[in-house]
Amino acid sequence: MLLAHGTVVDVDGQRRADVRIGADGRVAAVGTGLVPDAGEDVSDVAGQLVVPGGVDVHTHFHLPVGAVRVSDDFRTGTAAAAVGGTTTIVDYVTAYRGEDPMAALATWRRWAEPAAIDYGLHMTFTEAVPEAAVVRCIEAGVTSFKLYMAYPDLLQVDDGVILDIMTAAGRHGGLVTIHAENGGAIEVLRRRALAAGRTEVIEHARTRPAVLEGEAVGRAAALAEVAGTPVYIVHVSSAPALAAVRVAQERGIDVLAETCPQYLRLDEGRLLGPDAPDFVCTPPLRDPWHTEELWEGMARGTVHTVATDHCPFERADRRRGIGGHLGGATDFTDIPGGLPGVETRMALVWEGVRAGRITVEDWVRLCAEAPARTFGLWPAKGSLRPGADADAVSYTHLRAHETGRN
Repeated sequence: MLLAHGTVVDVDGQRRADVRIGADGRVAAVGTGLVPDAGEDVSDVAGQLVVPGGVDVHTHFHLPVGAVRVSDDFRTGTAAAAVGGTTTIVDYVTAYRGEDPMAALATWRRWAEPAAIDYGLHMTFTEAVPEAAVVRCIEAGVTSFKLYMAYPDLLQVDDGVILDIMTAAGRHGGLVTIHAENGGAIEVLRRRALAAGRTEVIEHARTRPAVLEGEAVGRAAALAEVAGTPVYIVHVSSAPALAAVRVAQERGIDVLAETCPQYLRLDEGRLLGPDAPDFVCTPPLRDPWHTEELWEGMARGTVHTVATDHCPFERADRRRGIGGHLGGATDFTDIPGGLPGVETRMALVWEGVRAGRITVEDWVRLCAEAPARTFGLWPAKGSLRPGADADAVSYTHLRAHETGRN
């Protein structure tokens, strides 16, 4: 196939060009005035943007959460991703305490068989593991490892475990990703709220304040500095967290920050009223001013990647609660957390281009190039250079006057 007369945007910039897709499913050529081969399909994409397929490196498909399960499995979730212009996802495997990580990986690979697009997997450790476990994962093709600084009853590991796994991962070419919130302090605040009879959904945000996200980001950066390795902070939601990233980067620590569309488009006002349970996610939605800081961080390069943390639930399951209560969730701590986004991410971040907050090149970098580079998918993904996978997406609803920064 030949995609003719489009505006190509990738790591090599924005330019008018044709893109030839070879029979092997890879980009064969990019240039101007390419002549169609005999029998080659030609798609005239004049006036359209042609970009690498989006790479969403933070999804949770098929995931059980207490008595309920997220509403997208790998079949429906990846189909939705494709509709929205995302052609690769990386989902999080969770090896729960006492579980063999290789067994957990086998479960996720079985779940992922119906995927409609390409996928990769991260591994989440929830307890100390020997270095050999890290090595086995890398040998199996899983090179990134998630650690939680929150949820002490189920997922959280202490700083010593984080340092050990960072060191092991760095020694073998892996990368640690961190859910950065001060889990111990948050649990105290949650218990105090419940003891005082404050059970409303808004307490989810009030008991997870931004300052405790910022503290945890700073601590994760310090551990990465000691380990001498990069660290990737998932779903940065607030100005204090972003400030901690910036301070660490200025000190020369290799800290990579991810944010999500929900923190760019929604605020904690959604946690009031009858629909409030539908907007519970962690970290929680914040005051609107945090959004402005995140957009600025994206434009300046402090924010490295936009992913989704895609983790949706049916409304009925939200109201049943993690415990599956027939009478409904008992309080804010019983509501399963997570929002959708895998289908809408590319379009929602594009709104930043239209508003003049970021450039079209930023859009492609944040949503495709940077995540592909970070998680070992480059140059097959996130690029339209010859030899790359032909995950080319054309956007028909975009116009030339929308493709620059105001």
